[in-house]
Amino acid sequence: MSAYMPFQREFVPGRFRRRLNRFLVEADLAGETVLAHLHDPGRMKELLLPDAGIWLEPAAAPGRKTAYTVALVQHGARLVSVNSILPNRFAEFCLKRRAIHEFRDYELVGREVRHGRSRFDFHLMAAGIDILLEVKSVTLVQDGTALFPDAPTIRGTRHVNGLVAAAHSGYCGAILFLVQRDDARWLMPHATMDPAFAAALRDAYRRGIEIVAYTSRLSLTGIELGRRIPVRFAGHE
Repeated sequence: MSAYMPFQREFVPGRFRRRLNRFLVEADLAGETVLAHLHDPGRMKELLLPDAGIWLEPAAAPGRKTAYTVALVQHGARLVSVNSILPNRFAEFCLKRRAIHEFRDYELVGREVRHGRSRFDFHLMAAGIDILLEVKSVTLVQDGTALFPDAPTIRGTRHVNGLVAAAHSGYCGAILFLVQRDDARWLMPHATMDPAFAAALRDAYRRGIEIVAYTSRLSLTGIELGRRIPVRFAGHE
């Protein structure tokens, strides 16, 4: 089943100038220099290039430190979302509409569910089966390979290990990698960037944690669920 979620506000076009820190960028908006919030702390060096076209979302709350949030980046002929909050919202939208094939038979019964030291995005249930689902945002694609993470993620490794621990308590664990672009053919853990996360993900897969990856299609008006892509590990097809 297809799923299309429209954006809540119209974006305004600008140009990327420079990144001041992990969460703040300087942009050109119709000849005026403005500051914009960046939700994604990843490196995104292949996306945030000087003078790259970007689309800014006006802040919903008046008086915020930055009047805009960077929503999309033009990368060649396609748009890429750089909002790490969007995948979680879109995943919830898709789950409620049973658009993700692997979870179509499950009810969404909880959000931000704590287990052990971690808090997981969703709790799904069907016929007495409980799934803890964690959603990860992916923006880096190289030669058709989606790679996660694009910066070391201690938190991500803790989530993966937490799902394995939850499986010993009677839960089923699952990870959904949502690629915020449409040009990936498969997904791999980025072992060069974060060997600890790559090792944890491989171990989780061997222990029965379900690992699913989907692409998405972005436009200036919304996001649409793309196709499922295979997850591969180094040295294995």
